[in-house]
Amino acid sequence: MHKNESSENYLETILMLSRKLPVVRSVDIANELGFKKSSVSVAMKNLREKKHITVTDAGFIYLTESGKEIAEMIYERHELLSKWLIHLGVPEEIATEDACRMEHDISKESFAAIKKVILAYENIEAKRS
Repeated sequence: MHKNESSENYLETILMLSRKLPVVRSVDIANELGFKKSSVSVAMKNLREKKHITVTDAGFIYLTESGKEIAEMIYERHELLSKWLIHLGVPEEIATEDACRMEHDISKESFAAIKKVILAYENIEAKRS
């Protein structure tokens, strides 16, 4: 896993957890990802140094604007690519795993082109219904 990919995965996980938990802590991230708490602590230190997260004295983790921007971009890519692959007939588990790899490496331009085609297709399908 690339260093950037790892950071992006952590940010995406914080975003997803913040949508279902009142607060996010390192232990929540470790449990969600199946990582050791010590590994998560190192990652949180790096994200804090890059100003992508803030951590309160109580250990609550919050995304900064830059962290939220990255997390939402990765999450959007993951959701759209997963849905697209499933629509193409890829089994859901494989589609989700492939989307997780693709979401980090695809260029902005290629993702925008794929998104445009998918949204156009969805609009056509909606009109048929």
